[in-house]
Amino acid sequence: MDKNSNAYIFIYASVMVVLVAVVLTSANLALKPLQEKNKQNEKMINLLSSIGVSADATNAAKLYSEHVIKEVVINKAGEELSVYSKGKLEHGDVRAFDVNLKSALKTIEKTGEVALPLFIMNKDGNEYFVIPVYGKGLWGPIWGNVALENDKNTIYGVNFGHESETPGLGAQIATSPTEGRVVFSDEFKNKKIFDESGNFTSVKVIKGGVANQSEVKPIHGVDAISGSTLTSNGVSEMLEDCLVNYINYFKKDN
Repeated sequence: MDKNSNAYIFIYASVMVVLVAVVLTSANLALKPLQEKNKQNEKMINLLSSIGVSADATNAAKLYSEHVIKEVVINKAGEELSVYSKGKLEHGDVRAFDVNLKSALKTIEKTGEVALPLFIMNKDGNEYFVIPVYGKGLWGPIWGNVALENDKNTIYGVNFGHESETPGLGAQIATSPTEGRVVFSDEFKNKKIFDESGNFTSVKVIKGGVANQSEVKPIHGVDAISGSTLTSNGVSEMLEDCLVNYINYFKKDN
């Protein structure tokens, strides 16, 4: 066949397209288990970080199994729809670890039906309730975990992540704690999500600083990151929109 003919060029291009598609598909299938494993490790690392346990990809699974007491999926009434403990489902049909939080929150918006994950974890003999959160920042999604102490009111620790917040500004929500340096996540420690009367307040991120306003008590507020008002507002809205779904669970045995 004439290599300069249109037919040859068409056949050659078609064969190359098919070959490239086969190679890419094969690579995707081969890498998918590794990608899923990395996602699981990252999730475990972040859950552990919220209670002050450092982990990496080499030990995340081991440390997670040591510190998690149980995973539960709760409904709007605060009832446990599913419980996963000691490597197996005790009842229900889904692990909290496998719940897609973004999809679960969309379901709440559309139908009001609540099926959200909660992780009950242990550190140094103390029990913590870790709630995953998800919301919108300035340029894209933001997310994180909030660890409450055993009173289901006092924040023990938080961590946040983002997809595309502005470097040096909104991206500082994800800055890791550093010895001798206060970062955004540190400000949430010991804050309360309920007031003295038991009313849900969440924790607000305040532009200009908590000390410079009178609407939100210091115990329920943290200082916003300078120059990142919209990201800070996104964190406030994310916390309130997510934590409010756990009120009945928080109050159930208190």
